[in-house]
Amino acid sequence: MDDPATIDLNAVARLRSEIVDWRFKAIPASNRTVAELLADRPGLFTDGFLGPILTIDADALRHNVETMAAWCAHRGMALAPHGKTTMAPQLFARQLDAGAWAMTAANISQIRVYRAFGVSRIALANELIDPAGLRWLAEQLDADPNFEFSCWVDSVRGVELMDATLRERAPSRPVDVLIEVGGRNARAGVRESDEAPRVAEAVRNSRFLRLVGVGGYEGAIGHGTSAESVASVETFLGRIRELTVELAKRDFFADLDQVIVTAGGSAFFDTVADVLGEPWPDGLPVLPLLRSGAYITHDDGFYRSVSPLRAAGADALRPALHIWAQVTSLPQPDQAILTMGKRDASFDEGLPEPQLLRGEDGVVTDLTGHVTRKLNDQHCFLTLPAGSPVRVGDWVRFGVSHPCTVFDKWPLIPVVDAEHIVVDLIRTFF
Repeated sequence: MDDPATIDLNAVARLRSEIVDWRFKAIPASNRTVAELLADRPGLFTDGFLGPILTIDADALRHNVETMAAWCAHRGMALAPHGKTTMAPQLFARQLDAGAWAMTAANISQIRVYRAFGVSRIALANELIDPAGLRWLAEQLDADPNFEFSCWVDSVRGVELMDATLRERAPSRPVDVLIEVGGRNARAGVRESDEAPRVAEAVRNSRFLRLVGVGGYEGAIGHGTSAESVASVETFLGRIRELTVELAKRDFFADLDQVIVTAGGSAFFDTVADVLGEPWPDGLPVLPLLRSGAYITHDDGFYRSVSPLRAAGADALRPALHIWAQVTSLPQPDQAILTMGKRDASFDEGLPEPQLLRGEDGVVTDLTGHVTRKLNDQHCFLTLPAGSPVRVGDWVRFGVSHPCTVFDKWPLIPVVDAEHIVVDLIRTFF
């Protein structure tokens, strides 16, 4: 396995020189730099932070990065975390420092962010047929001989379009591609067994492309943790494995030192390791690669119910994302209105979960029996049980579900310790 990818740590460090002002919601507009603000070790509730506010738990964040890295090492899997979850170079740096082989992206705009921070190896888990994007990529490959890139293809037509653009702006080396395998009514990817060899042959006939592996996304195949879902995922991964072996027999990988075989969102990565991590035929140098992204913060909803590392214990992932919102109204005995809405929290995979209550005395207690009924753009409707301790002015901490649709709402996110001291500020770029 190659060495982990790298990131320009100087570029990441320069984020601490950014001025904290009105552009960053919920953060004190101090007109000081991030570094200056952090030097005072500000308190989340005592030093001017506004509500609602998203926070990242420092201990859970560290634990999750270390836990996933150790799990992959134990299972013999390389890891290319999907950066679309956070779009935060500071978090990329943590993942790469823990041994991540690459960073995964979903589109060319995300790759531009990655390259602005010098990410050295990028896996695009999608096709790239956009002429402007391909021309930009060619410039990147020419400018940096250490930059490694791969993307997916699933049709002869797509290969032809890539080839046509690259003829006009030929890079100094071929663009690496993987054949994407798909499933009926799922995402992109070849459906029929005879189509993949035709796509592979089209790649071989191009001077500007190089076939380096096979990939797919099993999260579009299985849903939930039922035996039926797991079985469908296993079947899908078996197709990826069979196609890789078939293409190898046809000498499509003959000149490669390494064949990338990749799958793995954040719900079935154990099954991916079971199928793709098994021994491969002699002479086939496969790099089994996971692309999980949501593990870094886990959640209090969707991934809590499906992640392979959800079980309680030292090796379980921990929810790191929370939103604090203030109670502004108790218009009726069974309802509270809080300052958090769809502009602040995810709602596509379950509503925020009320967990803790912070009263005017600063004491934090567990909050049970309370349910988020709905969100408006800027308001949360909390259903209260009889005898609820919630009062106007109190703060409620919510757990959130599906981190991929939380991070994009927050350009600067406090990382807090157990005492609610802000120990870092994470910059996102969506």
